[in-house]
Amino acid sequence: MKLSSRRNLLKILIAIILGAIILASFLPTVGNEKVGDTSVHLIDINPDKIDWKAKSDQYWKKQLSPLQYKVTRQAGTEKPFSGKYWNHKEVGTYTCSNCGQELFKSDHKFKSGTGWPSFFDLLSKDKITQKEDRLFGMKRIELLCSRCDAHLGHVFNDGPKPTGLRYCINSISLNFKKK
Repeated sequence: MKLSSRRNLLKILIAIILGAIILASFLPTVGNEKVGDTSVHLIDINPDKIDWKAKSDQYWKKQLSPLQYKVTRQAGTEKPFSGKYWNHKEVGTYTCSNCGQELFKSDHKFKSGTGWPSFFDLLSKDKITQKEDRLFGMKRIELLCSRCDAHLGHVFNDGPKPTGLRYCINSISLNFKKK
């Protein structure tokens, strides 16, 4: 390869990297904030008997931490490798941090290398609502809790068998129940 071709290739690679860094700075991200295994507002209640979709924005602001609110009610994203469940390996069930609905089984979790908890399958298709997301000109499928409309993350077609899907979920939108 000629020296001028290598230089041009290097310039293109630098432009791509700088473009990715600039784009990432505009994505809605929030800092690292950890909460216990159960969101405080879910303690001592039966979450199955509550109409979560009827809850007001004021209710969610009072009940959730600032990070939970930003991610789950405003479709934000936590920083990669910052959440408590990205490298979590215990056996049990992951639930919605807003309403307690069971969403994912731990045996469907896999290491994706992305920095967010990733699952190749859902506990049940009726637990998740999928919605087209075109933020910043990207076409993605957003995942929402079907019971309370909390933003969970996105699904991609680059997961392992048997589904080929990667449900990429924010840790802060989850709680965990040990088996």
